[in-house]
Formats: sequence, C-alpha cells, structure tokens
Amino acid sequence: MSTHRARRPGPTVRTRVHELTTGGERRHEDRLATEEPLEIRLAWPGAPARRVWVTMRTPGHDFELAAGWLVHEGVCAPGAIRGVAYCTDDALSDEEEFNVVTVTLSAPPQRDPGHRHVGQSSGSSACGVCGKDSVAEAVAAPAGPRWTGALPAPDVVRSLPARLREGQQVFGRTGGVHAAALATAHGDLLVVREDVGRHNALDKVTGARVLAGDPPAEACVVVSGRAGFELVQKAVAAGVGSLVAVGAPTSLSVRLAEQSGLALYGFAHADRCVRYA
Repeated sequence: MSTHRARRPGPTVRTRVHELTTGGERRHEDRLATEEPLEIRLAWPGAPARRVWVTMRTPGHDFELAAGWLVHEGVCAPGAIRGVAYCTDDALSDEEEFNVVTVTLSAPPQRDPGHRHVGQSSGSSACGVCGKDSVAEAVAAPAGPRWTGALPAPDVVRSLPARLREGQQVFGRTGGVHAAALATAHGDLLVVREDVGRHNALDKVTGARVLAGDPPAEACVVVSGRAGFELVQKAVAAGVGSLVAVGAPTSLSVRLAEQSGLALYGFAHADRCVRYA
C-alpha cells in the first residue's frame, strides 16, 4: 500500500521561458496560472454521491466554487448545503485527490440535475452555459429574489474596476486569470476571487458568501472581462442588484438583464462607463 499523498495544486506553477524582444533574447523563470479539472459530486440523505459537473478551474477555493455553482444553477438553495469535502475514495488516483469534491445537501435538490448534469457532463473554463440542451433552457435562468436595496452611483461604478484590480494577486503574477468581486453600493469589496474561468470566479464569490452563512445577494458584482450571458445569469441567480464589467456585454446578456431587473454596466473605467440595462 502506498503512503504517498498528492500535493494540493496551487493557483500558479513555475515554468522556464525563452523571451524574444527587439533588444535580444533571454531565458528566465515565469509563472503560469494553474488549470486543472474539478469534478463536483452531489449527495443527499438516501442518495449516494454522484457526479454532476466537471469544469476546468484554477485550484483554490474549490469548496466555494462547488457551492456557488450549485446555487447559480438552481440545484439547491444556499441554506441546503450541509457540507463540502474533498472526495477520499480509495479508487482516486493521486492526480484526482484534490480535484474531486462532494457537496452534501440536507434534502434532495430543488432542481433535478438529472439529464443536464449527471453522467458525462463536463465544462470548460471558457463558458458557463456550454452543454445546455436547448437555447430555451439556457435563457431560462434560475432567479434569486430581486435586489431592492441601493445601487452604486455612477462614480462608484467607474471606481470598481480599479478596486478589483488591487485584489487580483494571481493575475499580477501570471496575467492569465479572470476576477470577480461582490461590492456594496458604496464600492466596498466584500469578496474577491480569481480563476482561469470567468464564470468560475463568480461561482467562488457566491460560494464564499454561502459557506460563510451570508446572503449571496448584494448591490453589485464587478467582473474583470466582458459581461457575457453566463455572468449575467449567475448574477440574476444570486439576486444581486447590478453587474459592472470592464468589457462589453452581449445582446443576450442585455436581454436577460432587462428581463430580470439587473442594472448592467459595460466598459467601466475611471473616466467612463456605459449602462445597458
């Protein structure tokens, strides 16, 4: 019997690179953002753990990622999550040891993950809605209670990307990850998370709130990239009041924001922002 234990993967890995510039070339050490698969399993009383999703992610805050994903998908309410743990099956290889988590619910899921997520379901770090069975199913986003509190004023909206950037430590080392944060109407950042997948970063933000026993809804979510549909979908599911993006929205994200009462901003920078919904 082997007593070797796998080393938990970190958010970055070292590599040697050959840098070529107009002034010459040099070899030096660099950092890459880690990208590895995470398998999420779901269990509840009377039901054995089963796989519901596999996504490519940056290791770190894995439990938050799993919890946030389940809430955003409408599989369970925040209060239904009884525990999250790394799987300890003897059959797991060393590479799988810290890449499989099991979420235990206190009751059966409120939305059956059946045909959409159980079995061979998998995802990438690029898109949170890939693999949906139909366009109609993709657009029918789970929705949390609509936010009724204050929203950030335009000057706060414009300040949020710079505040988010201050918390992007992994991006500062690698230049290869996205970020998301939950903010109050005054611009105070409550949670900042990074990941190679933009949707994973937002899952981690919501999961952090859920596992801490705090409500996932707040005045604003700010993201480091574009405002794609999958991010608006997750913001609506969490019940936040607005989404602020550094990049542009898409037609479908604007449509969903309008239908859901979510304030949506794009191209947010210190001197400019554009409101789309």
